[in-house]
Amino acid sequence: AAENRKAVESVTGEKKKVALSVIEAFGGGSGDTTKVPVRDVEDVLRLEYRSKLLNPKWRDAMIAQGSGGAYEVSQRMTAMVGWAATAQVDNFVFNEAAERYALDEEVAQKLQKSNPEAFKNVVRRLLEAAGRGMWETDEDTLDKLRSLYADADDLVERVASSFQKD
Repeated sequence: AAENRKAVESVTGEKKKVALSVIEAFGGGSGDTTKVPVRDVEDVLRLEYRSKLLNPKWRDAMIAQGSGGAYEVSQRMTAMVGWAATAQVDNFVFNEAAERYALDEEVAQKLQKSNPEAFKNVVRRLLEAAGRGMWETDEDTLDKLRSLYADADDLVERVASSFQKD
């Protein structure tokens, strides 16, 4: 199994193509799951990110759900970084995710208020993606994210210390 996780083909030196089928996303209305097409993972991810993570209606619905919605956003950010380690996640996806969830002050405040740990994870995953070379962005954006992360970490620590008994 570990040999299947190698991102680069040893013979050609090229990135391995990953293919999969996702019944929830591509299954037909007929209920016949034997005819689910196999698609490149990059195509599946583009559809997933455009229909969910980058979709303003989905974002707003998650924010409206409070802590659980913030957690869901956080989990999708974690998954995105995980997929980026194996497959190509377009740079615009990271750019848009940063703009929609971390750099949009109103959204960031709502996520932080609902679930400070989830918001901290959103920012942490963006910084991780940049640090691992999965996302190319400018130094100004990284500085803003670092500042947001430090503030989020301080908030989480304050919340945690408020529950400690002397």
